Amino acid sequence: MSKSSVKTNYPALYILVTVFFFWGFFAAGNSIFIPFCKAFFHLDQFQSQLIDFSFYTAYYFGALILFLVSSYKRKDLIGNWGFKRSIVYGLLFSAIGAAAMIWAVQVSVYVALLVGLFVVALGFSLQQIAANPLAISLGDPKTGTSRVSLGGGINSLGTTVGPLLMAYALFGSTEALTDDQIQHLSLDTMTFLYAAVGGLFLLAAAMFYFSKKIPAGVSTEEIEPASKSIKLLLIMTGLLMALFIPVFGTYSSQASKDIEQLESERILLAQRLENGDLPQVALLEGDPLQRINQAIEVLKVPLENKRILLLCGALVVIAGSIAFAYVSSRKNKEGWGAMQYPQLLLGMFAIFAYVGVEVGIGSNLGELLKLDEFGSLQSSEIAPYISMYWGSLMIGRWAGAVSVFNLSKIKRVLALVVVPLLAYVVVLFANVLAGNDIQHLYYYIICVVIQILFSFWSKNKSARTMVLFSTFGLVAMVIGLMTTGMTAVYAFLAGGLACSVLWPAIFNIAIIGLGKYTAQGSSFLIMMILGGGIIPPIQGKVADIIGIHQSYIVSLLCFVYLLLFGIIAKKVLKEQDIIIDNVE
Repeated sequence: MSKSSVKTNYPALYILVTVFFFWGFFAAGNSIFIPFCKAFFHLDQFQSQLIDFSFYTAYYFGALILFLVSSYKRKDLIGNWGFKRSIVYGLLFSAIGAAAMIWAVQVSVYVALLVGLFVVALGFSLQQIAANPLAISLGDPKTGTSRVSLGGGINSLGTTVGPLLMAYALFGSTEALTDDQIQHLSLDTMTFLYAAVGGLFLLAAAMFYFSKKIPAGVSTEEIEPASKSIKLLLIMTGLLMALFIPVFGTYSSQASKDIEQLESERILLAQRLENGDLPQVALLEGDPLQRINQAIEVLKVPLENKRILLLCGALVVIAGSIAFAYVSSRKNKEGWGAMQYPQLLLGMFAIFAYVGVEVGIGSNLGELLKLDEFGSLQSSEIAPYISMYWGSLMIGRWAGAVSVFNLSKIKRVLALVVVPLLAYVVVLFANVLAGNDIQHLYYYIICVVIQILFSFWSKNKSARTMVLFSTFGLVAMVIGLMTTGMTAVYAFLAGGLACSVLWPAIFNIAIIGLGKYTAQGSSFLIMMILGGGIIPPIQGKVADIIGIHQSYIVSLLCFVYLLLFGIIAKKVLKEQDIIIDNVE
């Protein structure tokens, strides 16, 4: 096939990546939205947990519902609607969800707010199921991964600039929001903010609907019944719900209420001790704060152990279900639908591990930096490191998107060097605007240079990218675990560079050769975003047992599986006469 035989549909691609930007922009808005809801609705710990839970589970249930309805009608809904219309529907869903969130704040109905957030995420689920394969289809399959990387890079740009733009719009300043500022946001301000977000969803939907450049992407092929996949997913969903419900039940238990009461007493006691107005007789029996802390610990440990066991159970259910499908479908493909393809099943757990490690590294980084051996940083000093971690995803994705453009060899080489360095500067500049001290991030450019070298070495091939960048992440975690100080900090931050190009690589490998089952396979992959709600809490509990530093062994294990996926998937595809290095 000549290079000119399959041209990239650039006008369609440029419109498509705007949706990726909105995902990142809205996700960034949650950093304002969630604390505001906690303050405005006076939420307890259990209720606040429902905010993240409703968002993550919407991806899972959205993809599951699409699969079940498609199986019932024996027509793939995404294929029947077409990628273009599916994205429009998803954007409209998200706009409806944004409207529900505005109404919920106005009438102070928390359940309505959760429903609105769930609907927004349902829309995101539908958009992602359609957008990723659409991006791959907009040109030569060899550059499919790069087109998804471009979308991911624009998504990361939305995540990076979103908080700054929102802070400026709300307060006339780009400095980070304080809890006090968030709590004093007016209803009119929040209404305006999410009305604007909803308006952006509608604008994007109109752009897609009226664009004549974006292909419809319709597939009318009848799909075979996937009865075995249906049964497996229903059983897996039932088991997950049986595990999740008790997890949330622990937050409303008597022990949890007792802990909240003791924590309130601890705050009051600390204030009285500081003011010196505690009677001397209260100090005769020892340190009262220590007694309260011990009482809290006695109540908290059994609760936390129960939660982690249930979450580990969810991990076992997902891994076991995928393993069962893998073994069974290899013996008899009939009734498995897209799950008859081993590359998809391996890719499902790869997405689960990938989202888990990406979220887990970032979520635990703040606590790590508070340790003495990592500088004993205060909360205000941690912000630039967190920003650089998430910015690292943008750096790698911008580099991964270079192959989308029809550049000469010399210009391509130059772009692979300049683009990630430019993204690095953008992250530094964003931190300068936010008033953060960035001097400790200057030498991180060494890690960026390593990422650039790996980009050259990967040669824009999905399997090669998978192996190289998983190895990069694995080695970074080993260095981080074996060292302390800035060396370890840079190593853990580099996990973001490693993760940056893995999503498109996994997606491209997992749906190769699926044919009429491509959209169905995409749904299964989107379900596995659930990993972001399971793996980070597991790492958190491991941190309680062996320390926050050593808890990054969980991240290391995730990279081990991602490396194995890159190696095994290539062999599995070869069995299907698909030489992935030739396809890409």
